[in-house]
Parts: sequence; structure tokens; C-alpha cells
Amino acid sequence: MSADASPAQTAGTQAAAAGCGAPAGGAALTDAGNQAVVQGLVTKDGSPVGTGYARLLNSDGEFVAEVPLGEDGGFRFFAASGSWTLRVLAPGGVRAEQAVAAATGKVVNLEVAV
Repeated sequence: MSADASPAQTAGTQAAAAGCGAPAGGAALTDAGNQAVVQGLVTKDGSPVGTGYARLLNSDGEFVAEVPLGEDGGFRFFAASGSWTLRVLAPGGVRAEQAVAAATGKVVNLEVAV
């Protein structure tokens, strides 16, 4: 790691080194540009859930993508515009689902309590 690497770059490098191409969690985006962004935090009793996965399901309920939760409980997807279901899976059989509508140029911020 170079001395001028940011913490986000370091986390991404560590995730990639661990065999995953997508960094877990990360700083929240505020400008979607020409993307449709679905991001948020997973919490339990007000504390971040840092172990688990966030999945994105299409309008037919079919699996599209999955990312590991960050240590801060964070997740992010770059999705097509439309209706989606966010499914969170965490240890102990914890599961939560939330409907979400994504739109190009918009950032949707979710807080999912499990």
C-alpha cells in the first residue's frame, strides 16, 4: 500500500486480496451522476451489522447481485432504474427484505433494521 492511499482504497485492496472483487461497504455516495444507486446501512438494535450480505432481487424475485456488508453495515448497488427488492442475510438466520425503487441520477439511501 502506498503512503498516499485512502482508507477506502485500502479497504478495496484488502477485499480484492481476500478473493472478492467488490469492496465491502464504503463511503456513502451523494451524487449518482448517470447511475441509479441503492445504498444504505444494516443495523440491529441501533448498532451496525458488519457480517452478512445484501442481495438485490429483480421485480420477479430473481437474484441479480450480492455484496458483503461493510464493517459499518454498509452496502451499495449500481442498479437499473425500476423496482427492486433488497434482501439482507446475516448470521443466526437473520433475514429482512425491503422494496426499493431506483431511478437514473438518484441515490436511494436505506436503513434496514434486522
